[in-house]
Amino acid sequence: MSLDTGTEALARLAEERVDHRFKGLPPDAEGLTVGELAAQRRNLFSDGFATPVLALSAERLEHNLALMESYTERHGLAFAPHGKTSMAPQLFHRQTGRGAWGITLAVPHQVRVARAFGTRRVFLANELVDAPALRWIAAELERDADFRFVCYVDSVRGVELMDAALRGSGRPVDVVVELAAGDGARTGVRTEAECAAVADAVAGTETLRLVGVAGYEGEVPQADPDRVHAYLRRLVALAVEFDKAGRFAGLSEIVVSAGGSAWFDAVADVFAGIPELSAPVLKLLRSGAYVSHDDGRYRDVTPFNRVPEEGALEPAFRLWAQIVSRPSPEQAFANAGKRDAAYDLDLPVAQVVRRAGTERPATGIEVTGLSDQHAWLRTEPGADLEVGDWVGLGLSHPCTSFDKWQLIPVAEADGTVVDYIRTFF
Repeated sequence: MSLDTGTEALARLAEERVDHRFKGLPPDAEGLTVGELAAQRRNLFSDGFATPVLALSAERLEHNLALMESYTERHGLAFAPHGKTSMAPQLFHRQTGRGAWGITLAVPHQVRVARAFGTRRVFLANELVDAPALRWIAAELERDADFRFVCYVDSVRGVELMDAALRGSGRPVDVVVELAAGDGARTGVRTEAECAAVADAVAGTETLRLVGVAGYEGEVPQADPDRVHAYLRRLVALAVEFDKAGRFAGLSEIVVSAGGSAWFDAVADVFAGIPELSAPVLKLLRSGAYVSHDDGRYRDVTPFNRVPEEGALEPAFRLWAQIVSRPSPEQAFANAGKRDAAYDLDLPVAQVVRRAGTERPATGIEVTGLSDQHAWLRTEPGADLEVGDWVGLGLSHPCTSFDKWQLIPVAEADGTVVDYIRTFF
């Protein structure tokens, strides 16, 4: 996939027709292209948008992109934000335009999406043993000399399956050994001795090339700063030992990668101490939730709470729903539910109420549950809420917010919609 072809694919998103596939968009926009609708700069609150509708803040999105660009530069980190958060090629493009090395992904379909829109560097944070997907990756590597692809290996069996699928291909596939975050953690090799066995298996193939080590500190059991730092030091020590053993001989770059959205300050701390190795080290951070941040889980666990002098991310999502029932003074129902809002980590939070163009805090209003298409609201005595009011909800967990919306308006603070973000889940 050439850069020009990727740019053309992004441009074609604006040519897509607005129709019934896209929730929340104005019914009278049917048949317009996305580009034509964006050019109209409609107001989210007064120009025909229907509830429920999810919106991204233009200003906060830009703030978050800029903040992580400056943070990674300041700490000498390369950045491959996890694209599974948004699965939005327009955001991938903005992230790489803000200095990101490439995009992290999780499964082959996501790689195909990224490649369709011109992403040149992909870090797959998973072991890939699906033979058809491996053959497609090999063909992409053969077709495009500028395509860089790196993925995990975490077992000798996985190496054997990859090798069998890739025999006869051209360029070898670059791999990193994944060190597990501890017993009972998610994926990864449990011990350093087993890591060496996996590395030996890679060395015994002609289809794979060992280029580094990686892991995910977010899976450290009973995570706290001491345990997370200890795990990351193990990861660095593994890279050092592999290098001393000559496992990275001939490389122009050694990859050491970690970093979710809860402990990237620890990654910066430990990676700053990586000693000189036989080749320059690509210190690759993979945090993804920052792009939209949130009003729940990541608001609570962001490293910027520990290092406020480094800045602060801002929640960019707001889900707008409408009150459709007020059966009692203590209860109300809005027309957004599990089909529209993230709920796997926390329930949405009622933040503001809009009525007749006026916005006020959602005082005395709490979301207590979600049905498929309804939010259950508890209202305290005196809470001013009527059928027809719009309620702005803060969401927890970006990864399960983006995936419920195919086309997301990007709105400025006054409600002017200036763009639309297309997702591909």
